[in-house]
Amino acid sequence: MTRSLKKGPFVDSKLLKKIAGRKPAELGVIKTWARASQISPEMVGWTFGVHNGKSHIEVFATEDMVGHRLGEFAPTKKFVRHGGKMQKELEQKKKEAEIAAVKAAKAA
Repeated sequence: MTRSLKKGPFVDSKLLKKIAGRKPAELGVIKTWARASQISPEMVGWTFGVHNGKSHIEVFATEDMVGHRLGEFAPTKKFVRHGGKMQKELEQKKKEAEIAAVKAAKAA
């Protein structure tokens, strides 16, 4: 659900205070827990350390990101992978092929 046009975009006021009147090179990474904050044009060029629940993930704000939320670029869940028995067999074949290629390269 989008935010009302009357209210405007949500940008954390503490973030704006931290970057106001400064250059990105001066401050370095700005740590924040405000995942819901939208990226405004003033934030372009800054690096934010967005908290994902465990650690801070560095997000460099670019022009393409304006209007998106900071939390979109710091995933909170770790993707393990899909697969199962068939996936393990494919990985085993791939590993064997790599070993065979290395042995062939050494022999040549």
